[in-house]
Amino acid sequence: MHPLPRYSSPILGAILLVFFGAIAYSSKAIFVKLAYRYGVDSVSLVALRMAFSLPFFLAVASYSRWQKQAADTFRPKRRHWLELIVLGLLGYYVASLCDFMSLQYLSASLGRLILFIYPTLVLLLTAVFLKRKVSRVEAAAVIISYIGIILAFSQSVEIRQVPDFWMGVLFSFTSALTFALYLIGSGEYLPRMGTLRYNSLTMSIACAAILLHHGIQYRWALFHFPMPVYGYALGMALVATVLPSFMVAEGIRRLGAGTAAIISSVGPISTILLASLILGETFGGWQWLGAVLVIGGVLLLSWWKQRRSMP
Repeated sequence: MHPLPRYSSPILGAILLVFFGAIAYSSKAIFVKLAYRYGVDSVSLVALRMAFSLPFFLAVASYSRWQKQAADTFRPKRRHWLELIVLGLLGYYVASLCDFMSLQYLSASLGRLILFIYPTLVLLLTAVFLKRKVSRVEAAAVIISYIGIILAFSQSVEIRQVPDFWMGVLFSFTSALTFALYLIGSGEYLPRMGTLRYNSLTMSIACAAILLHHGIQYRWALFHFPMPVYGYALGMALVATVLPSFMVAEGIRRLGAGTAAIISSVGPISTILLASLILGETFGGWQWLGAVLVIGGVLLLSWWKQRRSMP
C-alpha cells in the first residue's frame, strides 16, 4: 500500500490559493443572475464591474512599477500598443459582455459549462492558424468535452422554456472564443510585461471601451438602479474578479500553469452547486454526466500539455 503524498506548506498553500480562487471566479455568474433580478441591463452591469475593479488593479500595478520589477523594462512600440488594445478588447470587453449577455438566456450552470471549453478552442485555433499538430490524446480530449456539452444540452429545460436559448448559447460560445484568442495573444506579452502590469493595462483598455459603449447607448446613466445592484456589482468586482485574479496568479507562479489548470477544474462544479443552493437551479442526471465529460476532457488536455512540457 502506497503512502499518501505529503505536501509542504508552500505547495499546499499554493494549491489552496488556486482551489479557492477558482471557486471565487465561478461565483461571478451567481452575482450576475442575482443582479438581473433587479432589472439591470448587461452593459451597465459590466460597466459597474469594471469601474469597481479597475482602481484595485491600477493600485497594484502602480505598486509593482514602484518596485521596478524587471518586467517593467519592456517599452511597447506602436505595433505593441495596437495589439495590446485588441487583446484588452477581446479579453475583458467582448468576452465579458458576451458572458453577461448569455446569462440573460442561460442558467448559470450551463453558461459556465460552455465557457469552460475555452482550452479546447485554444488548441483548435492554434492548430488551424499556427499549424500546430494535434495529438491523438488532444483530439480525444476535445471530442470528450463536446460530447459532454451535447449531453448537458439534452436534458436542459431551457431549450423548451427560453425563446432565445440558442442566442444565449451563441453569446456564451463567443465569450469562450474571444477569451481563447486573448489567451493566445497574451503568450507574447505576459513574460515581457509581467502579470500585474499586463492585466492592469488590458483591464484599463476594456474599462475605457465599456464606459464608452455605455455612454453611447445609455449616456452613463449608472446611478438609478436599486441598491442591491451596486452591492452585487461590488461583490462581483472584489470576490469574483480582483481577489481570485491575484490568488490564481500566485498559485500559477508557485505550481506552474499546467497544475493550476487542473486544480481550476473545480470551477464549473462549484458554479453548479452554488447555482443550486443560491438560485434554485436544477441539474439533471444527464447534465451531470455531461459536466463530468466536459471537465474530464479539459483535465485530460491540461494533463497532456503539462506532460509534454516536462523535460
